[in-house]
Amino acid sequence: MAHAQQKRGLSLTQIGEGRLAGKLALITGGASGLGKATAELFAEHGARVAVSDINSAGAAAVAEEIGRGAIALTHDVTEEAQWQSVVSEIEQAFGGLNILVNNAGIGALATVEESSLEEWRHVHAVDLDSVFLGCKTALPLMARTEGTGAIVNVSSIAGIIAGHNMAAYNSAKAAVRHLSKSVALHCARQGYPIRCNSVHPTFMDTPIIDGMAFGGDREALIEKLARQVPLGRIGRPEDVAYAVLYLASDEAGFITGAELKIDGGISAW
Repeated sequence: MAHAQQKRGLSLTQIGEGRLAGKLALITGGASGLGKATAELFAEHGARVAVSDINSAGAAAVAEEIGRGAIALTHDVTEEAQWQSVVSEIEQAFGGLNILVNNAGIGALATVEESSLEEWRHVHAVDLDSVFLGCKTALPLMARTEGTGAIVNVSSIAGIIAGHNMAAYNSAKAAVRHLSKSVALHCARQGYPIRCNSVHPTFMDTPIIDGMAFGGDREALIEKLARQVPLGRIGRPEDVAYAVLYLASDEAGFITGAELKIDGGISAW
């Protein structure tokens, strides 16, 4: 292991010790919210991180902030050519890839009658097609990278529990859950040392809340959402980041094709 790390240009000291020591990770949508929190936590636990986002400046700021050999990549996750470019850049910079976190996504509030076909397709492109493209494009590199690998796809509790005004979002996030299981079974059948799981957060205190508030009282919205959660609060980015950390680590070595709900008990009702 030490020899492999030295070949990639980093010593054990530079990479650091931790639950992801020596791992090479890509986190999409890493410029803010859940992606940023996950990138920071991964770096703290010894991973070398590639932060990708359509927001180039934001991704660069996160990579600079966490340091430890992190890189930033401009990335429209709906474009196959950009996925191919990003994976190629990571191979050149890191020499391999152990962990893929498909985190990039958007929210959408609209009933099935209110949704236009254009909106429907856009939500599915960002929230679902990107996960397909990420798994498809990254798997060959992950399969030939030394060590075990893990894919963590960020779905939503809305992919398990539907809402009357979230038609496209419910559909896309539910599909991510099942796609993750298909990828898990594919990797197992191919003999790849790669696991694939999905996480399902409820309302989180991220910039998506701003969009849900429609310019209104953000704190009032948070209080309203918190009343729907048995634990009495909405989630924090670190709540999701720690769950992703576990699933990405070798601690979860016998967990694949599973979903982890991070919902404060909503789905228990």
